[in-house]
Amino acid sequence: MYTITKAFAFSASHVLHGLPEGHQCGRLHGHNYVVELVLASPDLDERGFVFDYGDLAPVRRWIDETFDHQHLNTVMPDHNSTAENLARMIYWKGRSLLPDAPLVAVRVSETPKTWAEYRP
Repeated sequence: MYTITKAFAFSASHVLHGLPEGHQCGRLHGHNYVVELVLASPDLDERGFVFDYGDLAPVRRWIDETFDHQHLNTVMPDHNSTAENLARMIYWKGRSLLPDAPLVAVRVSETPKTWAEYRP
């Protein structure tokens, strides 16, 4: 199995709900997010690619337009704006924007030490 990963970044604010009183994530705060798209295939195409990185541009544009310098509670009013929910949302949007891409997972980092992954 061949696997490739492409990273994108954005900055945004949010407040998480349902946390105990005084929890740091229950206050307005922001992150410099990193999103990784993970693509996999048992075979390479005729060019030797799993998928052309350049063909991921529609997802990059959507991430930039949707999330960069936004308040995630406004962007995701129906879901708590956790990294887990972001990963799921980005995965399914990526599948709709690139239906032929062998997308297998989306990873979202809020800090250099934390990652959430959605893999259906």
